[in-house]
Amino acid sequence: MFFKLLPSIEYTKTPISYPFSESDYVIATNFFKKYVIDENIFQYAVYFDKYVIQTGERLDTIAEKFYKNAFYDWVIAITNNMVNPGYDLPMDDNAIRIYTEDKYDDAYSGTHHYETVEYKNIKDVVLQPAGLYVDENFYNSTHTFNNGASLVTIPGSTLSRPVNNYEYETQKNEKNREIYILQPALLEAFVSSFKKSNKYIESSDYINKNLKKTNRI
Repeated sequence: MFFKLLPSIEYTKTPISYPFSESDYVIATNFFKKYVIDENIFQYAVYFDKYVIQTGERLDTIAEKFYKNAFYDWVIAITNNMVNPGYDLPMDDNAIRIYTEDKYDDAYSGTHHYETVEYKNIKDVVLQPAGLYVDENFYNSTHTFNNGASLVTIPGSTLSRPVNNYEYETQKNEKNREIYILQPALLEAFVSSFKKSNKYIESSDYINKNLKKTNRI
């Protein structure tokens, strides 16, 4: 259904002859026509629900669950700015293991990066939040903090930890489970807006609202 809503382009075949005739052009779907969601819109919780993708779920099964129609899987992809749903969806445990082992020479003991752990003073005030990326020098150095009573020197290995390649890829994969679902009541309005955005406006290449001409480079 998604591709039916995209406009088309007439592009020149090679070799290019002049003047152009209809036989010199091929009509193709314009895959470069992109509809991007402004991320600021996600601040409006009334428009979207957060959803955590379960293992084995696909966009079409999620669309069926929320919209009662698997063909609206493209709506979920677009509203989450997914470029390639095949890669943007979470992998299962076995797939992420194979992916990591193929990507890295040392998947399990190789350090991907270092990140901080939370550190509080004696008054329970957070002096250092967890999850900040730091370098190896920070990890191997000492650092001075005021713990609320006096200055203390703390090893970087206490304030931060190494994250191995497998852990990093697993964390990144888990983030892909969190998506936004457009409220079903707004689906019809969204599809209508998408259709309108994919109409061409008049220009030198304009043929009709669903078709324009372009030269192949």
